[in-house]
Amino acid sequence: MAIGQYLGCFKAYDVRGRVPDELSPPLAEFIGRAYAALIKPRKVAVGYDIRLTSPELAARLCKGLTDSGVDVIDIGMVGTEEVYFAVGSLELDGGVMITASHNPKDYNGMKFTRDRARPISADTGLAEMEQLVMEMLRRDGNVHWAPPATSGPPGSVTRLDLRPQYVEHLLTYVDPAKLRPLKVVVNAGNGGAGPVLDRLEPFLPLRLVKIYHKPDGSFPNGVPNPMLPENRAVTAEAVVAEGADLGLAWDGDFDRCFFFDEKGQFVEGYYLVGLLAERALQRHPGAAIVHDPRLVWNTVEMVEARGGRPVVSKSGHAFIKEKMRQVDAAYGGEMAAHHYFREFFYCDSGMIPWLEVVSILSERGRPLSELLAERIARYPVSGEINLRLPDPAAALAAVRVHYEAEALRVEEIDGLGLEFADWRFNVRMSNTEPLVRLNVETRGDRDLLQRVTREVVSLLKGA
Repeated sequence: MAIGQYLGCFKAYDVRGRVPDELSPPLAEFIGRAYAALIKPRKVAVGYDIRLTSPELAARLCKGLTDSGVDVIDIGMVGTEEVYFAVGSLELDGGVMITASHNPKDYNGMKFTRDRARPISADTGLAEMEQLVMEMLRRDGNVHWAPPATSGPPGSVTRLDLRPQYVEHLLTYVDPAKLRPLKVVVNAGNGGAGPVLDRLEPFLPLRLVKIYHKPDGSFPNGVPNPMLPENRAVTAEAVVAEGADLGLAWDGDFDRCFFFDEKGQFVEGYYLVGLLAERALQRHPGAAIVHDPRLVWNTVEMVEARGGRPVVSKSGHAFIKEKMRQVDAAYGGEMAAHHYFREFFYCDSGMIPWLEVVSILSERGRPLSELLAERIARYPVSGEINLRLPDPAAALAAVRVHYEAEALRVEEIDGLGLEFADWRFNVRMSNTEPLVRLNVETRGDRDLLQRVTREVVSLLKGA
Protein backbone atom coordinates (compact mmCIF):
# COMPACT_ATOMS: atom_id res chain seq x y z
CA MET A 1 0.00 0.00 0.00
CA ALA A 2 1.62 3.23 -1.15
CA ILE A 3 1.72 6.20 1.23
CA GLY A 4 1.50 9.53 -0.56
CA GLN A 5 0.81 13.02 0.69
CA TYR A 6 -2.56 11.82 1.96
CA LEU A 7 -4.48 8.60 2.47
CA GLY A 8 -7.08 8.16 -0.24
CA CYS A 9 -9.44 6.21 2.02
CA PHE A 10 -10.18 9.26 4.20
CA LYS A 11 -13.34 10.89 2.79
CA ALA A 12 -15.62 13.76 3.83
CA TYR A 13 -17.73 11.71 6.26
CA ASP A 14 -15.87 8.45 6.80
CA VAL A 15 -13.01 6.18 5.81
CA ARG A 16 -13.70 4.11 2.71
CA GLY A 17 -11.59 2.30 0.12
CA ARG A 18 -10.60 -0.94 -1.58
CA VAL A 19 -9.15 -3.65 0.65
CA PRO A 20 -6.22 -4.06 0.93
CA ASP A 21 -4.96 -1.49 -1.61
CA GLU A 22 -6.47 1.58 0.07
CA LEU A 23 -7.58 0.22 3.46
CA SER A 24 -5.65 -2.65 5.00
CA PRO A 25 -5.72 -4.40 8.40
CA PRO A 26 -2.40 -2.80 9.46
CA LEU A 27 -3.78 0.62 8.53
CA ALA A 28 -6.88 -0.13 10.60
CA GLU A 29 -4.64 -0.56 13.64
CA PHE A 30 -3.07 2.85 13.06
CA ILE A 31 -6.53 4.36 12.62
CA GLY A 32 -7.50 2.93 16.02
CA ARG A 33 -4.49 4.63 17.59
CA ALA A 34 -5.25 7.92 15.83
CA TYR A 35 -8.87 7.82 16.97
CA ALA A 36 -7.71 7.23 20.55
CA ALA A 37 -5.22 10.11 20.35
CA LEU A 38 -7.80 12.53 18.94
CA ILE A 39 -10.88 11.65 21.01
CA LYS A 40 -9.10 10.45 24.17
CA PRO A 41 -11.96 8.09 25.02
CA ARG A 42 -12.12 5.75 27.96
CA LYS A 43 -14.64 3.33 26.46
CA VAL A 44 -15.95 2.96 22.89
CA ALA A 45 -18.27 0.65 20.95
CA VAL A 46 -17.03 -1.21 17.88
CA GLY A 47 -19.27 -3.02 15.42
CA TYR A 48 -18.82 -4.40 11.91
CA ASP A 49 -20.98 -5.27 8.91
CA ILE A 50 -21.35 -8.50 6.91
CA ARG A 51 -18.46 -7.90 4.49
CA LEU A 52 -15.90 -10.68 4.41
CA THR A 53 -13.05 -8.34 5.35
CA SER A 54 -14.89 -6.70 8.26
CA PRO A 55 -13.95 -9.06 11.14
CA GLU A 56 -10.21 -8.73 10.51
CA LEU A 57 -10.40 -4.96 10.11
CA ALA A 58 -12.41 -4.75 13.34
CA ALA A 59 -9.89 -6.90 15.19
CA ARG A 60 -6.96 -4.73 14.11
CA LEU A 61 -8.88 -1.53 14.88
CA CYS A 62 -9.57 -2.89 18.38
CA LYS A 63 -5.89 -3.69 18.82
CA GLY A 64 -5.00 -0.10 18.00
CA LEU A 65 -7.58 1.12 20.50
CA THR A 66 -6.64 -1.22 23.33
CA ASP A 67 -2.90 -0.66 22.81
CA SER A 68 -3.75 3.02 23.39
CA GLY A 69 -5.44 2.21 26.70
CA VAL A 70 -9.04 2.31 25.44
CA ASP A 71 -11.65 -0.19 26.63
CA VAL A 72 -13.72 -1.61 23.77
CA ILE A 73 -17.30 -2.82 23.84
CA ASP A 74 -17.41 -5.25 20.92
CA ILE A 75 -21.06 -5.48 19.76
CA GLY A 76 -20.25 -7.83 16.87
CA MET A 77 -21.86 -8.01 13.43
CA VAL A 78 -24.45 -5.22 13.38
CA GLY A 79 -25.84 -2.31 11.39
CA THR A 80 -24.40 1.18 11.62
CA GLU A 81 -27.31 2.43 13.70
CA GLU A 82 -26.62 -0.24 16.33
CA VAL A 83 -23.27 1.44 16.99
CA TYR A 84 -25.14 4.75 17.39
CA PHE A 85 -27.53 3.02 19.79
CA ALA A 86 -24.67 1.50 21.79
CA VAL A 87 -22.87 4.84 22.16
CA GLY A 88 -26.05 6.69 23.12
CA SER A 89 -27.72 4.15 25.37
CA LEU A 90 -24.55 3.07 27.22
CA GLU A 91 -23.27 6.67 27.42
CA LEU A 92 -19.93 5.72 25.87
CA ASP A 93 -17.23 8.11 24.75
CA GLY A 94 -17.54 7.15 21.10
CA GLY A 95 -17.93 4.39 18.57
CA VAL A 96 -16.60 2.98 15.31
CA MET A 97 -18.51 1.00 12.71
CA ILE A 98 -16.65 -1.07 10.11
CA THR A 99 -18.70 -0.78 6.91
CA ALA A 100 -18.63 0.31 3.28
CA SER A 101 -22.44 0.46 3.09
CA HIS A 102 -23.44 0.13 -0.59
CA ASN A 103 -19.97 0.15 -2.15
CA PRO A 104 -18.64 -2.82 -4.20
CA LYS A 105 -17.74 -5.95 -2.27
CA ASP A 106 -13.97 -5.33 -2.44
CA TYR A 107 -14.46 -2.10 -0.47
CA ASN A 108 -14.68 -1.51 3.24
CA GLY A 109 -14.55 1.47 5.56
CA MET A 110 -15.22 3.03 8.95
CA LYS A 111 -17.73 5.49 10.41
CA PHE A 112 -16.79 7.31 13.61
CA THR A 113 -18.66 9.01 16.42
CA ARG A 114 -17.83 10.88 19.59
CA ASP A 115 -19.91 10.74 22.76
CA ARG A 116 -23.72 10.99 22.38
CA ALA A 117 -23.26 9.45 18.92
CA ARG A 118 -22.04 12.77 17.50
CA PRO A 119 -20.50 12.11 14.07
CA ILE A 120 -16.89 12.79 13.16
CA SER A 121 -16.43 14.20 9.67
CA ALA A 122 -13.57 15.91 7.86
CA ASP A 123 -14.61 19.22 9.44
CA THR A 124 -14.86 17.82 12.97
CA GLY A 125 -11.80 15.62 13.38
CA LEU A 126 -11.45 13.19 10.48
CA ALA A 127 -8.82 15.32 8.75
CA GLU A 128 -6.85 15.48 12.01
CA MET A 129 -7.11 11.70 12.33
CA GLU A 130 -5.64 11.31 8.86
CA GLN A 131 -2.71 13.53 9.78
CA LEU A 132 -2.13 11.59 12.99
CA VAL A 133 -2.02 8.34 11.02
CA MET A 134 0.47 9.86 8.58
CA GLU A 135 2.69 11.03 11.45
CA MET A 136 2.67 7.57 13.05
CA LEU A 137 3.43 5.86 9.73
CA ARG A 138 6.20 8.25 8.75
CA ARG A 139 9.02 8.21 11.25
CA ASP A 140 12.63 9.15 10.55
CA GLY A 141 11.65 10.00 6.98
CA ASN A 142 10.52 6.43 6.28
CA VAL A 143 7.24 4.50 6.37
CA HIS A 144 7.04 2.13 9.35
CA TRP A 145 4.17 -0.37 9.49
CA ALA A 146 5.23 -1.46 12.97
CA PRO A 147 3.23 0.81 15.34
CA PRO A 148 5.21 3.05 17.68
CA ALA A 149 5.55 1.96 21.28
CA THR A 150 2.86 3.01 23.75
CA SER A 151 2.97 3.65 27.46
CA GLY A 152 0.43 2.84 30.10
CA PRO A 153 -1.77 -0.21 30.65
CA PRO A 154 -3.70 -1.61 27.66
CA GLY A 155 -7.45 -1.46 27.43
CA SER A 156 -9.78 -4.44 27.46
CA VAL A 157 -12.31 -5.90 25.00
CA THR A 158 -15.75 -6.89 26.30
CA ARG A 159 -18.17 -8.74 24.01
CA LEU A 160 -21.76 -7.51 24.38
CA ASP A 161 -24.95 -8.51 22.54
CA LEU A 162 -26.94 -5.29 22.63
CA ARG A 163 -29.51 -6.35 20.02
CA PRO A 164 -32.28 -7.24 22.51
CA GLN A 165 -32.18 -3.71 23.94
CA TYR A 166 -31.98 -2.24 20.42
CA VAL A 167 -35.04 -4.19 19.26
CA GLU A 168 -36.88 -3.17 22.41
CA HIS A 169 -36.14 0.45 21.55
CA LEU A 170 -37.37 0.01 17.98
CA LEU A 171 -40.68 -1.32 19.26
CA THR A 172 -41.31 1.94 21.15
CA TYR A 173 -42.10 3.59 17.80
CA VAL A 174 -45.14 1.38 17.15
CA ASP A 175 -48.12 -0.04 18.99
CA PRO A 176 -48.27 -3.65 17.73
CA ALA A 177 -51.85 -4.00 18.97
CA LYS A 178 -52.93 -1.29 16.52
CA LEU A 179 -51.14 -2.67 13.46
CA ARG A 180 -53.07 -4.33 10.66
CA PRO A 181 -51.79 -7.72 9.41
CA LEU A 182 -50.11 -6.18 6.39
CA LYS A 183 -48.11 -8.29 3.96
CA VAL A 184 -44.67 -6.72 3.52
CA VAL A 185 -41.92 -7.73 1.10
CA VAL A 186 -38.55 -7.24 2.79
CA ASN A 187 -35.36 -7.32 0.72
CA ALA A 188 -32.24 -7.23 2.89
CA GLY A 189 -30.01 -7.57 -0.18
CA ASN A 190 -27.93 -10.19 1.69
CA GLY A 191 -26.83 -7.33 3.95
CA GLY A 192 -27.29 -6.94 7.68
CA ALA A 193 -31.01 -6.14 7.93
CA GLY A 194 -32.24 -9.74 7.89
CA PRO A 195 -31.34 -10.76 11.47
CA VAL A 196 -32.95 -7.60 12.89
CA LEU A 197 -36.14 -8.29 10.94
CA ASP A 198 -36.13 -11.82 12.37
CA ARG A 199 -35.90 -10.41 15.89
CA LEU A 200 -38.74 -7.93 15.26
CA GLU A 201 -41.05 -10.39 13.50
CA PRO A 202 -42.43 -12.21 16.59
CA PHE A 203 -43.63 -8.90 18.05
CA LEU A 204 -45.45 -7.63 14.95
CA PRO A 205 -48.69 -8.91 13.31
CA LEU A 206 -47.12 -8.56 9.87
CA ARG A 207 -46.60 -11.18 7.17
CA LEU A 208 -43.03 -10.73 6.00
CA VAL A 209 -42.06 -12.05 2.57
CA LYS A 210 -38.27 -12.35 2.75
CA ILE A 211 -35.98 -12.14 -0.27
CA TYR A 212 -32.17 -12.11 -0.30
CA HIS A 213 -32.57 -12.40 3.43
CA LYS A 214 -29.45 -14.22 4.61
CA PRO A 215 -26.38 -12.07 5.33
CA ASP A 216 -23.65 -12.91 2.84
CA GLY A 217 -20.63 -10.67 2.37
CA SER A 218 -19.92 -12.21 -1.03
CA PHE A 219 -23.15 -10.50 -2.22
CA PRO A 220 -24.37 -13.35 -4.47
CA ASN A 221 -27.25 -11.19 -5.74
CA GLY A 222 -25.25 -7.99 -6.21
CA VAL A 223 -24.22 -5.27 -3.80
CA PRO A 224 -27.28 -3.97 -1.93
CA ASN A 225 -27.82 -0.45 -3.23
CA PRO A 226 -31.51 0.27 -3.88
CA MET A 227 -30.66 3.83 -4.92
CA LEU A 228 -29.68 2.34 -8.30
CA PRO A 229 -32.79 1.93 -10.47
CA GLU A 230 -31.48 -1.36 -11.87
CA ASN A 231 -31.49 -2.86 -8.36
CA ARG A 232 -35.17 -2.15 -7.66
CA ALA A 233 -36.90 -4.61 -10.00
CA VAL A 234 -36.62 -7.67 -7.77
CA THR A 235 -38.40 -5.93 -4.88
CA ALA A 236 -41.00 -4.31 -7.13
CA GLU A 237 -41.81 -7.59 -8.87
CA ALA A 238 -42.10 -9.43 -5.55
CA VAL A 239 -44.60 -6.86 -4.25
CA VAL A 240 -46.82 -7.39 -7.29
CA ALA A 241 -46.43 -11.18 -7.34
CA GLU A 242 -47.24 -11.50 -3.64
CA GLY A 243 -50.05 -8.94 -3.63
CA ALA A 244 -48.18 -7.21 -0.81
CA ASP A 245 -49.20 -3.97 0.89
CA LEU A 246 -45.66 -2.61 0.98
CA GLY A 247 -42.14 -3.33 -0.23
CA LEU A 248 -38.92 -2.49 1.58
CA ALA A 249 -35.25 -2.72 0.65
CA TRP A 250 -32.09 -1.78 2.55
CA ASP A 251 -28.48 -1.05 1.80
CA GLY A 252 -25.74 -3.21 3.31
CA ASP A 253 -25.46 -1.61 6.74
CA PHE A 254 -29.23 -0.85 6.71
CA ASP A 255 -29.01 2.77 7.76
CA ARG A 256 -31.18 3.57 4.72
CA CYS A 257 -34.58 2.06 3.95
CA PHE A 258 -36.26 2.30 0.54
CA PHE A 259 -40.01 2.02 -0.05
CA PHE A 260 -42.23 0.50 -2.74
CA ASP A 261 -45.99 1.02 -2.71
CA GLU A 262 -48.56 -1.77 -3.12
CA LYS A 263 -48.31 -1.44 -6.91
CA GLY A 264 -44.58 -2.14 -6.84
CA GLN A 265 -43.74 1.47 -7.64
CA PHE A 266 -40.57 2.88 -6.10
CA VAL A 267 -41.32 5.82 -3.80
CA GLU A 268 -38.94 8.77 -3.97
CA GLY A 269 -37.47 9.42 -0.54
CA TYR A 270 -38.53 13.07 -0.78
CA TYR A 271 -42.19 12.18 -0.25
CA LEU A 272 -41.38 9.98 2.75
CA VAL A 273 -39.81 13.00 4.47
CA GLY A 274 -43.15 14.83 4.48
CA LEU A 275 -45.05 11.74 5.63
CA LEU A 276 -42.67 11.03 8.51
CA ALA A 277 -42.57 14.72 9.45
CA GLU A 278 -46.36 14.63 9.87
CA ARG A 279 -46.09 11.68 12.24
CA ALA A 280 -43.30 13.35 14.23
CA LEU A 281 -45.47 16.45 14.65
CA GLN A 282 -48.33 14.32 15.98
CA ARG A 283 -46.04 13.30 18.83
CA HIS A 284 -44.26 16.63 19.17
CA PRO A 285 -46.61 19.49 18.20
CA GLY A 286 -44.85 22.63 17.00
CA ALA A 287 -41.45 20.96 16.81
CA ALA A 288 -38.67 21.81 14.39
CA ILE A 289 -38.25 19.49 11.39
CA VAL A 290 -34.89 19.48 9.60
CA HIS A 291 -34.67 18.76 5.88
CA ASP A 292 -32.03 18.97 3.16
CA PRO A 293 -32.09 21.68 0.43
CA ARG A 294 -32.26 19.48 -2.66
CA LEU A 295 -36.07 19.22 -2.78
CA VAL A 296 -38.06 21.35 -0.35
CA TRP A 297 -41.49 22.59 -1.40
CA ASN A 298 -43.50 19.51 -0.40
CA THR A 299 -41.75 19.16 2.96
CA VAL A 300 -42.07 22.83 3.89
CA GLU A 301 -45.75 22.91 2.98
CA MET A 302 -46.60 19.76 4.96
CA VAL A 303 -44.62 20.82 8.02
CA GLU A 304 -46.09 24.33 8.14
CA ALA A 305 -49.64 23.04 7.57
CA ARG A 306 -49.30 20.97 10.74
CA GLY A 307 -47.83 23.71 12.87
CA GLY A 308 -44.21 22.61 12.66
CA ARG A 309 -41.11 24.65 11.91
CA PRO A 310 -39.14 23.58 8.81
CA VAL A 311 -35.39 24.11 9.12
CA VAL A 312 -33.10 23.58 6.14
CA SER A 313 -29.63 22.06 6.55
CA LYS A 314 -26.77 21.17 4.27
CA SER A 315 -27.02 17.59 3.00
CA GLY A 316 -25.05 14.88 4.76
CA HIS A 317 -25.52 13.09 8.06
CA ALA A 318 -22.92 15.13 9.94
CA PHE A 319 -24.63 18.42 9.02
CA ILE A 320 -28.19 17.16 9.59
CA LYS A 321 -27.34 15.78 13.03
CA GLU A 322 -25.61 18.99 14.06
CA LYS A 323 -28.55 21.11 12.92
CA MET A 324 -31.03 18.82 14.67
CA ARG A 325 -29.20 19.23 17.94
CA GLN A 326 -29.03 22.99 17.51
CA VAL A 327 -32.81 23.32 17.08
CA ASP A 328 -33.82 20.20 19.07
CA ALA A 329 -35.68 18.87 16.01
CA ALA A 330 -38.10 15.99 16.46
CA TYR A 331 -37.23 14.54 13.06
CA GLY A 332 -34.88 15.11 10.17
CA GLY A 333 -35.12 13.74 6.66
CA GLU A 334 -33.05 13.63 3.50
CA MET A 335 -34.41 12.69 0.10
CA ALA A 336 -31.55 10.16 -0.16
CA ALA A 337 -33.39 7.90 2.34
CA HIS A 338 -31.69 8.98 5.55
CA HIS A 339 -34.18 9.59 8.36
CA TYR A 340 -33.18 10.97 11.78
CA PHE A 341 -35.06 10.87 15.07
CA ARG A 342 -34.68 12.85 18.28
CA GLU A 343 -35.44 9.77 20.40
CA PHE A 344 -32.69 7.89 18.56
CA PHE A 345 -29.98 10.28 19.72
CA TYR A 346 -30.65 12.50 16.66
CA CYS A 347 -29.23 9.71 14.50
CA ASP A 348 -30.38 8.06 11.29
CA SER A 349 -32.07 4.69 11.25
CA GLY A 350 -33.19 2.34 8.50
CA MET A 351 -35.52 0.44 10.81
CA ILE A 352 -37.56 3.19 12.48
CA PRO A 353 -38.93 4.67 9.21
CA TRP A 354 -40.65 1.51 8.00
CA LEU A 355 -42.12 0.86 11.46
CA GLU A 356 -43.53 4.39 11.34
CA VAL A 357 -44.95 3.83 7.86
CA VAL A 358 -46.72 0.56 8.72
CA SER A 359 -48.23 2.43 11.67
CA ILE A 360 -49.46 5.17 9.33
CA LEU A 361 -50.90 2.62 6.88
CA SER A 362 -52.67 0.85 9.74
CA GLU A 363 -54.07 4.05 11.25
CA ARG A 364 -55.32 5.56 7.99
CA GLY A 365 -56.51 2.37 6.33
CA ARG A 366 -55.38 3.51 2.90
CA PRO A 367 -52.61 2.14 0.65
CA LEU A 368 -49.35 4.01 0.37
CA SER A 369 -49.97 5.00 -3.26
CA GLU A 370 -53.17 6.82 -2.24
CA LEU A 371 -51.53 8.53 0.74
CA LEU A 372 -48.81 9.96 -1.51
CA ALA A 373 -50.66 10.50 -4.80
CA GLU A 374 -51.76 14.07 -4.03
CA ARG A 375 -48.28 15.09 -2.87
CA ILE A 376 -46.57 13.53 -5.90
CA ALA A 377 -49.01 15.29 -8.25
CA ARG A 378 -48.61 18.58 -6.41
CA TYR A 379 -44.81 18.56 -6.51
CA PRO A 380 -43.48 16.20 -9.21
CA VAL A 381 -39.72 15.67 -9.22
CA SER A 382 -37.03 14.63 -11.68
CA GLY A 383 -35.45 12.04 -9.44
CA GLU A 384 -31.78 12.57 -8.64
CA ILE A 385 -29.76 12.79 -11.86
CA ASN A 386 -26.06 11.95 -11.48
CA LEU A 387 -23.62 13.32 -14.05
CA ARG A 388 -19.90 12.70 -14.47
CA LEU A 389 -18.49 15.97 -15.78
CA PRO A 390 -14.90 16.97 -16.62
CA ASP A 391 -15.13 20.27 -14.71
CA PRO A 392 -17.99 20.25 -12.17
CA ALA A 393 -17.19 23.73 -10.80
CA ALA A 394 -17.32 25.25 -14.29
CA ALA A 395 -20.61 23.48 -14.97
CA LEU A 396 -22.22 24.92 -11.84
CA ALA A 397 -20.89 28.37 -12.69
CA ALA A 398 -22.31 28.19 -16.22
CA VAL A 399 -25.74 27.19 -14.94
CA ARG A 400 -25.70 30.04 -12.46
CA VAL A 401 -24.83 32.60 -15.13
CA HIS A 402 -27.62 31.33 -17.35
CA TYR A 403 -30.43 31.39 -14.73
CA GLU A 404 -29.48 33.76 -11.92
CA ALA A 405 -30.97 36.97 -13.38
CA GLU A 406 -34.47 35.49 -13.60
CA ALA A 407 -34.38 33.53 -10.34
CA LEU A 408 -36.57 34.64 -7.44
CA ARG A 409 -34.15 33.12 -4.95
CA VAL A 410 -30.56 31.91 -5.05
CA GLU A 411 -29.36 29.52 -2.34
CA GLU A 412 -25.89 28.25 -1.61
CA ILE A 413 -26.61 26.14 1.47
CA ASP A 414 -25.47 23.06 -0.41
CA GLY A 415 -24.29 23.52 -3.98
CA LEU A 416 -26.47 25.88 -6.01
CA GLY A 417 -30.22 26.21 -5.55
CA LEU A 418 -32.30 28.43 -7.84
CA GLU A 419 -36.01 29.05 -7.36
CA PHE A 420 -38.54 30.42 -9.85
CA ALA A 421 -42.30 30.93 -9.68
CA ASP A 422 -43.23 27.42 -10.85
CA TRP A 423 -40.02 25.39 -10.61
CA ARG A 424 -36.75 25.12 -8.77
CA PHE A 425 -33.59 23.05 -8.89
CA ASN A 426 -30.56 22.19 -6.83
CA VAL A 427 -27.25 21.09 -8.32
CA ARG A 428 -24.32 20.07 -6.17
CA MET A 429 -21.02 18.25 -6.26
CA SER A 430 -21.14 14.96 -4.37
CA ASN A 431 -19.11 14.70 -1.16
CA THR A 432 -18.62 10.96 -1.62
CA GLU A 433 -18.35 10.33 -5.38
CA PRO A 434 -16.95 12.19 -8.46
CA LEU A 435 -20.44 13.22 -9.54
CA VAL A 436 -22.65 16.26 -9.96
CA ARG A 437 -26.16 15.63 -8.60
CA LEU A 438 -29.20 17.45 -9.99
CA ASN A 439 -32.72 17.59 -8.56
CA VAL A 440 -35.63 19.47 -10.12
CA GLU A 441 -39.20 20.01 -8.88
CA THR A 442 -42.19 21.95 -10.18
CA ARG A 443 -45.54 23.11 -8.90
CA GLY A 444 -47.73 20.41 -10.37
CA ASP A 445 -46.50 20.70 -13.96
CA ARG A 446 -44.97 17.52 -15.38
CA ASP A 447 -44.49 18.96 -18.85
CA LEU A 448 -42.53 21.86 -17.38
CA LEU A 449 -40.56 19.39 -15.26
CA GLN A 450 -39.43 17.43 -18.31
CA ARG A 451 -38.58 20.53 -20.31
CA VAL A 452 -36.52 22.35 -17.68
CA THR A 453 -34.79 19.16 -16.57
CA ARG A 454 -33.57 18.53 -20.13
CA GLU A 455 -32.49 22.16 -20.34
CA VAL A 456 -30.44 22.14 -17.13
CA VAL A 457 -28.83 18.80 -17.96
CA SER A 458 -27.87 20.13 -21.41
CA LEU A 459 -26.30 23.23 -19.85
CA LEU A 460 -24.32 21.17 -17.35
CA LYS A 461 -23.00 18.82 -20.02
CA GLY A 462 -22.15 21.67 -22.35
CA ALA A 463 -20.07 23.65 -19.86
